[in-house]
Amino acid sequence: MEKIHFLENPITTEIVRNALISVANEMVESLFRSAYSPIIYELQDCAVAIFNENMEMLGQSLGVPIFLGSLGNTIKVATKYYGGIDSYQEGDFYVLNDSYLTGTHLQDITVFSPIFYKGNLVGFASNTANWLDVGAKSPATPVQSTSIFQEGLRMGPIKIIDRGEMRKDLFDTICMNSRFPANAMGDFNAQIGACKTGEKRLIEIIEKFGLDTLKRATHDVNLQSENTEREMIAKLPEGTYAAEGFLDNDGITNEPVIVKVKLTIKSGEIYIDLSGSNKMVKGGTNCGLVATEAACRMAYKMIVQPDAPVTAGCFKILHINVPKGSIFDAHEPAACAWFFTPLGLLIDLIIKSLEDVMPDKITAAHYGDSMVCFLSGINSSTGEYYLYDAPTVGGWGAYTKDDGENCLINVTNGNFKNYPIEILESHYPLKLNQYKIRPDSGGPGRNRGGMGLIKEYETLMEETSLDLWFERYKFPAWGVQGGKSGKPPKVLIRDSFGQIKSELLKFNSYHLGKGWKVTTCTGGGGGYGDPYKREPERVLDDFINEYISREHAQKEYGVVITEARTIDYEATKKLRSLR
Repeated sequence: MEKIHFLENPITTEIVRNALISVANEMVESLFRSAYSPIIYELQDCAVAIFNENMEMLGQSLGVPIFLGSLGNTIKVATKYYGGIDSYQEGDFYVLNDSYLTGTHLQDITVFSPIFYKGNLVGFASNTANWLDVGAKSPATPVQSTSIFQEGLRMGPIKIIDRGEMRKDLFDTICMNSRFPANAMGDFNAQIGACKTGEKRLIEIIEKFGLDTLKRATHDVNLQSENTEREMIAKLPEGTYAAEGFLDNDGITNEPVIVKVKLTIKSGEIYIDLSGSNKMVKGGTNCGLVATEAACRMAYKMIVQPDAPVTAGCFKILHINVPKGSIFDAHEPAACAWFFTPLGLLIDLIIKSLEDVMPDKITAAHYGDSMVCFLSGINSSTGEYYLYDAPTVGGWGAYTKDDGENCLINVTNGNFKNYPIEILESHYPLKLNQYKIRPDSGGPGRNRGGMGLIKEYETLMEETSLDLWFERYKFPAWGVQGGKSGKPPKVLIRDSFGQIKSELLKFNSYHLGKGWKVTTCTGGGGGYGDPYKREPERVLDDFINEYISREHAQKEYGVVITEARTIDYEATKKLRSLR
């Protein structure tokens, strides 16, 4: 292991470290406050970061982890495309969204700009934000796409501002390829503004501390991260560990999609091999290599030093092998609309592979996917087209110390917020009748899996179109160390007479009438440990809190709860002894 050798005063280093994080935080606040679409300013489907001239990260805010893991790589891609660092000029801004370059779907628009100080390139400001629509064959993210060419406007690296001058023809062309051009223009300008904020603040730090001090301090921050990770990995037993799992399907066929993980710890290094994972599929559950690498880094970070900020010194000992032509390294013309679906499973499986090595560190699987519900149509009150687009929270896996979290967004979306009811009902011709925890959905265990969520939407106008993408029905969140699986997702569609019309989980453009109801139920997280070892008092608390039913307490935990809402200890002891 490399000997730690710090160059800067540790107090100065910490001041610079936190100043850089503050820059990123101000950038993302600028983006939230300037964005036009609720999916950015409410849900916070975005991420920002600043980098040095070598495209090494200096600071990042909280945000969508998959974006954060790919921002630096998108700058490298653009740099190579334009012929190197010397191609950048002061006042330039670039935009791109190509799924095979950024790793994600075409709605995720990346904007970045070089930062110059006294004529010299000193860094980059970058951000990615999810646009409401980029002109795919159906609004937002097409559920049943079979080709990238059905998924919207695809852009390689484009210089959108040349030395401070907006290329208006390109700007207008990009925005007019959205069903919501005003949203696109507003969000685009917000992303440009976030980069300008990063540029301004980074230059202020350089002027205050000096460029040499900034470089020495970031060197120390990076070295500290690298050495700490090496120390932690050195404590793990060497060996090769494996796990595999399945997605329900790719949205087109009914065939399961396999994900295989082999993790090797050797000589203080970690190797993740995805050989054996599914080849590219017909539907949209393919993704670009950059996003796959970001997901592997995310799983690694959840295991190794999860509380510490990510720096350019992280991941030096992580090596990733991804087979070409697999769902994790897709190429043209593969559809990538639902890129995050296999990544959520991949992250869970990397953690699961270490169940026997780190039983006190790993968690059971979480509900696993964004569980997206799209509702769209013409708002007769305004005559304008509308689109409600929001992922849905669910249950996370339990772990050795406690229950899983209830109603939390899936792992790939990180810092997403719940969609406020007030925004939904004021912006769209929709009504929300239910918004509650889904009882009995968490996987039974000594520590219980987190609970899923029930939401019931009611349409207020005719001719509403519904698109759904719900995953992990056939293969719900698994438990570990004897814990059981969480309950899988469920969706019910009822007409205005209350008749059930459908229980489908993935489809495009289901036509609803006025007064129809769509009830979405997300899955729960897996349990940890033997359910019969859960203290009866904790089971009773769950019953009183309406997390579980009386029948569930008795069947899954062997705990008998009386009509007086107390524990029948004698009956409980007898029931548990019969297992």
